[in-house]
Amino acid sequence: MENYEVKYHQQKRLIDQLMHALARVADENGKYTKEHSERVALYSMEIARSMGKSRKEQYEIYQMGLLHDIGKIGIPDSITAKPEGLQDDEYSLMKQHPMIGARILQNITEIPGLAVGARWHHERYDGSGYPDGLIGNAIPEEARIIGCADAYDAMSSERNYSGVMKQQKVREEIERGKGTQFDPKIADILLQMIDDDKNYVMNSEVPTYIIEEYFSRLE
Repeated sequence: MENYEVKYHQQKRLIDQLMHALARVADENGKYTKEHSERVALYSMEIARSMGKSRKEQYEIYQMGLLHDIGKIGIPDSITAKPEGLQDDEYSLMKQHPMIGARILQNITEIPGLAVGARWHHERYDGSGYPDGLIGNAIPEEARIIGCADAYDAMSSERNYSGVMKQQKVREEIERGKGTQFDPKIADILLQMIDDDKNYVMNSEVPTYIIEEYFSRLE
């Protein structure tokens, strides 16, 4: 029995390490996306915790957040690493990454939600998102959470045209997106997380292990 327990924990660590490695691959080509997937996973997990999700559900959405952008490995480096804005044809190609990611992950039956997060994290609550134009609660809840966390990280990260956005500005943008880009209930939870983050820990200039420690103190 003891040997079985050792092997189980070894296999679990291996799975965790592989998932983090894949997340780093997805983020590797973007100059401004270092540790993006890890932060999205952490923010998603904290939103799930604030929603009263179980430990198992929190961990599952963390895993989904880690691999939400895996489809970017199927997009040319010339697009994912481009420092300036994308042309229309380039943006159309970039918009293929959710479907590519879903195809990559769809056969992982042990964690079926992985493909859900990858395919639908760019859907918008008002139906104007992609790839399927889903509206409201037709968007899986996990994807609504990850989409909100993903948008938050995009705004709180350095970009080629600007530094990290001011926390108050990020808050205003999340507030503005309630009911259009974001599920209002999930947006309200994120807004409360922003209000509680007095030292603006949740941004790309802070190492992810410190963000993780910050969240662990809130439990």
